[in-house]
Amino acid sequence: MNNGVFSDLKIFTCNAHPELAEEIAQLLGVRLGKSTVSKFSDGEINVSIWESVRNADVYIVQPTCNPVNDNLMELLIMIDALKRASAGRINAVVPYYGYARQDRKAKARDPITAKLVANLIQAAGADRLISMDLHANQIQGYFDIPVDHLLGLPILSDYFAQKGLEDIIVVSPDHGSVTRARNMAERLNAPIAIVDKRRPEPNKSEIMNIIGDVRGKNCILLDDMIDTAGTICNAANALKQLGAKEVYACATHGVLSGAAIERLENSVIKELVLLNTVPIPEEKRIDKMTFLSVGPIFSEVITRVYNGGSISELFDK
Repeated sequence: MNNGVFSDLKIFTCNAHPELAEEIAQLLGVRLGKSTVSKFSDGEINVSIWESVRNADVYIVQPTCNPVNDNLMELLIMIDALKRASAGRINAVVPYYGYARQDRKAKARDPITAKLVANLIQAAGADRLISMDLHANQIQGYFDIPVDHLLGLPILSDYFAQKGLEDIIVVSPDHGSVTRARNMAERLNAPIAIVDKRRPEPNKSEIMNIIGDVRGKNCILLDDMIDTAGTICNAANALKQLGAKEVYACATHGVLSGAAIERLENSVIKELVLLNTVPIPEEKRIDKMTFLSVGPIFSEVITRVYNGGSISELFDK
């Protein structure tokens, strides 16, 4: 137990990822808060808090992953319950922020759902958001409460640095991930390449060209999330066709919907490294997958938020 170090800090979880919440609580030396999140017979969500939270510094661990709408509503209702129970400060710990891809109007009459979700979280009563690798950095500006935006890149970079691969090149699977790829390349002292693709419709991509020399190189494809895996598998195939030695892939969020597992299983990717911001059920785990935990970084950030310490120092190294 915490021996009074975190005397008024409480960790709660909904149903999205209780394993991660339990890991964070254990690393902090506290127990998970007593609560239940269930459904009425008509599907409405019911949240019950079974201990006092008055004036406490409360953290709700709940990625808004599949089923997105259920998990989002669980988060909102728990925030409301804690607010009405007089919690001192309510921190929404959302390792994966759902609806983040709808962050702008790409065409006329599009919704900006990432902003809508931000409004909902604030209206429910959250005082802070802690998330990791938002799909677009500007989502931080959709909130009028503090946002701590954590990076999965150091965890992924350290893993590949320890593998001791030679002749590596970091590859961005599209133009949107170039900055992320450049940051990893700097950490690994490696060059970068860029896959030039176009997206004719949502969840479909076509490779147009590859900028950079990948022949004879160990390529590391880096993205913030892998959803249907079309982009990452198409990019891996294109790299192999241009003479890449081996292709590795990594991402923060393993959404893995639709035909993702079949595509990855049949792809030329040698190893896929994912962080556990969302739960990956056993039936979606294949031999080429490696999982790294974000529990230590989230527990450290919660400690710093609780004590008023700097978050940016963790990622300035």
